[in-house]
Amino acid sequence: MLVVKLFLKLNQVNNRLLFKYMLYNCSITSIQINIMNKKPELAAAEWEIMKIVWKEEPCAAGTVQDSLQKTKNWAYSTVKTTMDRMVKKNFLKTKSIRNLQLFSSNITEEEARHDEIFKTIKRAFNGALTPMMQFLLQNEKFSEKDIKELRKLVNNAARRK
Repeated sequence: MLVVKLFLKLNQVNNRLLFKYMLYNCSITSIQINIMNKKPELAAAEWEIMKIVWKEEPCAAGTVQDSLQKTKNWAYSTVKTTMDRMVKKNFLKTKSIRNLQLFSSNITEEEARHDEIFKTIKRAFNGALTPMMQFLLQNEKFSEKDIKELRKLVNNAARRK
């Protein structure tokens, strides 16, 4: 009996999901589908690194460590290990020039902000924007300038629809 086993591998590239599959003959009588759809999140330390990479890219781990030296006291090995993990999580990509490894972002700052904001909205407000805005307006102090700017943004968004 010929049976097909299907493996789906989920890769995240530039905030898009790509499916790679492989079909082969096997003796199992069912189809097995393995999908990992949980998107990795930037940790606080990774945000610090990404801010520098977005500004300096492409850059070496030493460049990032030098920039962080002003605010953090992280050793080179800590920065390099974190950046290597960020490559595995697909936040960064690398290019080697002889024995120098240069890091570049694999996600834009806008994509990272979008993911962070909507992760928070989903957790704190069940994904609803209106209660989040209501909470902010009731609990934060906004200047007249801020309120005017917010009105302008809401009006522009309403016109686009």
